[in-house]
Amino acid sequence: MSGQSRLRITTEARRTRRKHGEFTCYEFLDVFLRVLRCSLVSCAFLGTALPQAPQPDGAGVRPGTLAAKWITGGPDCGAVPDWQVQPYNEDFYILRESGCTNYEKPFLYLIFGKERALLEDTGAGKSDAARVVTETVAKWAAAKGRSGIPLIVAHSHAHGDHVAGDAGFRALPHVTMVPLTLEGTREFFGIAKWPDSVGQIDLGERVLDVIPIPGHDSLSIALYDWQTGILLTGDSLYPGRLYVRDFPEFVRSTARLVEFTRGKIVAHVLGTHIEESSTPYKDYPAGTKYQPEEHALELARGQLLELAEALAAMNGKPARMAMRDFTVWPQQPRR
Repeated sequence: MSGQSRLRITTEARRTRRKHGEFTCYEFLDVFLRVLRCSLVSCAFLGTALPQAPQPDGAGVRPGTLAAKWITGGPDCGAVPDWQVQPYNEDFYILRESGCTNYEKPFLYLIFGKERALLEDTGAGKSDAARVVTETVAKWAAAKGRSGIPLIVAHSHAHGDHVAGDAGFRALPHVTMVPLTLEGTREFFGIAKWPDSVGQIDLGERVLDVIPIPGHDSLSIALYDWQTGILLTGDSLYPGRLYVRDFPEFVRSTARLVEFTRGKIVAHVLGTHIEESSTPYKDYPAGTKYQPEEHALELARGQLLELAEALAAMNGKPARMAMRDFTVWPQQPRR
């Protein structure tokens, strides 16, 4: 039995116990601690979620390896490749554009199913993501004994540092571009009602959930990979400055993401930048190319809950707020 199946059974058992008023001492302790915290912060997002896996056995997700250190942009740009390609596992790749190419240094994600692959984002500046992605797909196909695989190119949102390499993909065969419009995105992923419904994309024995999370951008989405338990959050949550252009939407989207992840396995929360230093509460100035002591890429669901609590505590009044791993950074909406 898979970890996901065990989790469903265990969750159902807990629901039955709660229905009949039966709780374990740990569940009572969990609720008690959450109620205690409510005296200090808003309870709107805390809930009473129980542990996400019944045993510390890997939870049935496919494991992977994150880079011990990501190449940023120096100190010698002549010795730094334009792209760093990190296989998380044999069917999930993380690509980072060098700061020597563009100071944004965005992360791209390439996920393979049995029938299709999906790329999230295409890079910043003079991005030649099409070249490096084509090479990566070819190596993957050769290792699998295949001639190739159709590719879907999607975007975490529509800002220029995530779509700059689009033109290179439009010229390639067997590539489908997800439209950079609300209606086109909604239809492609089967999102019944934007932004309240969850869509899906099936890559062939690999389903990704697509969660609308407008606020940073009107087209922002998160992707949840059931195989690895990885949640991709774009520019809405990452170690750095979380630029908020529509504050009410951002608050609602964060709450929706908290609710979506309730009870699910979340191995890593991966965004599209690193701007934070490894020193808590300290970031690198905007435009920095070389970040020798940068924060790790990965966050956890705990940081998502922390973000939700911080937003709730603002009571509808946007304010800049630095936390250990990121900063909420309200901005005027683009017109």
